[in-house]
Amino acid sequence: MKYTIRQLEIFLSVAKFQSVSKAAEQLCLSQSAASAGLQSLEKAYGVTLFDRQGNKIKLNPIGHTLRKEAETLFAHCQQFDDALTLHSDIGHLRVGASFTIGNHLVVRYLADYLNKYPEADVQLETANTPEVVAKVLNYEVDVGMIEREVQHRELELIPWKEDELVVFCSATHPLAKKGLLNDADIKAARWILREPDSGARHTFDRALAGLLPEIEIYREFKHNEAIKSAVESGLGIGCLSKVVLQNDFRNGDLVPLKLANRDMTRMFYFALPKQRHNKKAVEFWISLCSKLGE
Repeated sequence: MKYTIRQLEIFLSVAKFQSVSKAAEQLCLSQSAASAGLQSLEKAYGVTLFDRQGNKIKLNPIGHTLRKEAETLFAHCQQFDDALTLHSDIGHLRVGASFTIGNHLVVRYLADYLNKYPEADVQLETANTPEVVAKVLNYEVDVGMIEREVQHRELELIPWKEDELVVFCSATHPLAKKGLLNDADIKAARWILREPDSGARHTFDRALAGLLPEIEIYREFKHNEAIKSAVESGLGIGCLSKVVLQNDFRNGDLVPLKLANRDMTRMFYFALPKQRHNKKAVEFWISLCSKLGE
């Protein structure tokens, strides 16, 4: 194909106004640029589309014959452009979220997002933090939401909101009445924790770094609900985000425990590939979550 859409647009505009200068003005081009575009089109096919007499220009028989074909073709191009624009405005979004964020936070923001984009197809994929990062870098999701900082030269992290891990036990556990655990209690307990690659486990290991060699990790699970069920059954004590445990604490099924001088706070992040096209839906999603997450 020897012509461009821009050349087609110039041809039709000159044909409409019978003037290169008026066509250039309509298309926000210089007169020389419009004239050059038209001449390039004619030269590429070895045809003359206009008769030129001094400053006057008008369609010749060949130009008249091709004008309707050009109008039909250009109309299809505009329809395709409109379809692409509409598709981007619909707000389709693929979110990759770590388990805690995906199961307990993302659903809070969906209603407001769909009020903005009622026809949007929002896909949510939950996984642990390394798996979400991999999906972001492979462009399998538009935005990731993860529970800890990850260093990667092709990854951009945007701090979102602060979170806190809470140690907990069942209401019938011997430690439930104690409330505050010392180092001896921590080392004597059986721990039921998230898997090593998870954001929650990363924060736990950091907070209890000096005691880790002496801690009994009795079970490891990938899902928060499995940990809560095991702890509620009396198999040991656990450590999860307060977001996951709030209802259980209110119901009295589980009891929070405090650790002296242990920093259990962490930051949640949005994760994006550094090399990406700006997408309005992603920008709105980040803005919405940041606003509602305050």
